Amino acid sequence: MHHSMQKPTYPQPVLHKANNIKLLICDVDGVLSNGQVIIGNDGEELKTFNIKDGFGLKCLQNAGIAVAIITGRNSKIVEKRCQELGIEHYYQGQSNKQEAFDSLCQNLSVKPEQVCHIGDDLPDLPLLLQVGLGVTVADGHWLMQQHADWVTQNNGGFGAVREVCDLILHSQNKLEAIHQEYLTKAQPSGVKQ
Repeated sequence: MHHSMQKPTYPQPVLHKANNIKLLICDVDGVLSNGQVIIGNDGEELKTFNIKDGFGLKCLQNAGIAVAIITGRNSKIVEKRCQELGIEHYYQGQSNKQEAFDSLCQNLSVKPEQVCHIGDDLPDLPLLLQVGLGVTVADGHWLMQQHADWVTQNNGGFGAVREVCDLILHSQNKLEAIHQEYLTKAQPSGVKQ
């Protein structure tokens, strides 16, 4: 079941946590993708990514919030997607995500409470428990959902990450301006305001 993107209402404690966020860390499989890895006859892998997520991540970066990716798997595809979205911080093949997390916090001078992490399964649980805002997806593992500060409406790969981007931007009063920018693009040129 994939939900459409409705205008959300956020619990106050979640807004409070989101307001501090300076870095968003995303898992890939099951979060930025739908968790399916299609393997062709020649061993090449395919994953699906969501354009809504990509747009949200760009908005987040434009608003001065860093984005990083930590994934347990290795693939060229992820590297390509990161390049497309201008994400410089990506760590692949991380069976233990703690090391990547620690070095990210150090390199970007952020405290764990200034980090939002979104993951879908047990390898993401240790980070979820440490960060200021721990998020999982609608189809994330039940233990993740039990410990998450917030659960998205959408499944992984279907706009879940966009929801998190919107939440963070909204909590920091930066979303309205982005929406406004697109609303005003509709005005015919030459009209004086």
